Amino acid sequence: MRFRNRAAAALLTAAILALIARRIPLAALANAFRSADYRLFLACMIPNTLFYFCWDTLVLKQAIRWFHGDVPYRSLLPVRASSYVVGFFNTNIGRGALAAYLWRRLDAPFLELGGTVLFLVLTEYTQLVLWAMLGIFGFRREITTGLLPVAAAVAVFWIAFVAYTRMRAAPQWSILRTFRRAGLMRYAQIVALRAPMFIVSLGAHYYAAHAFGIRIPFGELLTFLPVIFMAAALPITVAHLGTTQAAWIYFFGQYAPAPTLLAFSLAAHLTFTFTRALLGVLWLPVAYSDLVPVVRTTPECAA
Repeated sequence: MRFRNRAAAALLTAAILALIARRIPLAALANAFRSADYRLFLACMIPNTLFYFCWDTLVLKQAIRWFHGDVPYRSLLPVRASSYVVGFFNTNIGRGALAAYLWRRLDAPFLELGGTVLFLVLTEYTQLVLWAMLGIFGFRREITTGLLPVAAAVAVFWIAFVAYTRMRAAPQWSILRTFRRAGLMRYAQIVALRAPMFIVSLGAHYYAAHAFGIRIPFGELLTFLPVIFMAAALPITVAHLGTTQAAWIYFFGQYAPAPTLLAFSLAAHLTFTFTRALLGVLWLPVAYSDLVPVVRTTPECAA
């Protein structure tokens, strides 16, 4: 099953990139890479990735403190960074490795910790939808009204899901413990706590695009960048390639030629991915003794 999933992801990635390559001459793509101002680009994107890593760890620490117990921030940095390396190959295994480390550190039920990791994932998608809605209503983008059903679907999902977890007849599964314990204030707090990550990333992408000669109106970027991030987070392609590049070309094709958008999206995606992976490699020796034995001995993690 795992082999088939990986093969399907590889085929889908190749298919998307092939469709993009048919539209974009390699010479034009190479010229877009050559003409970019990499000093400006890296000055925007490297600090963005470092801030993302530090703040992402802070969000993780806060959620763990709310639902399980306090863990020092410095203790979470190595495993958070190492999970990026594992997630580079398989997003779900990276999340499982993170839960496994916390299971050993806190001596809490593994599935309860897995539920907290899932809680963070779902609230991340939710805050991206909220940012997209701010772009629609705040900047009156009529062409983006097609995103309104997405927001409605997210709202319906949360109302139904939260109501279900609080029903007495609902199964008392360990993985739902965090969702049952989290009140509406906790949901709002975790979404608000993630806001600086997106704000910094929005600014970094806005100015980094200038390094490739791309001028995207701020309102358009605010509306569609969350959608691109959601597409990038889908674990359906290898290293999240293909979907991100297709989204940049689709949403911003009126502001720059396709080769330039492809070059920028590849540069931004690979810089973010490899910088996080480098952080993970640097921290991996510190996390190794705590992470690897758990992965080998925890039956839930293996499942």
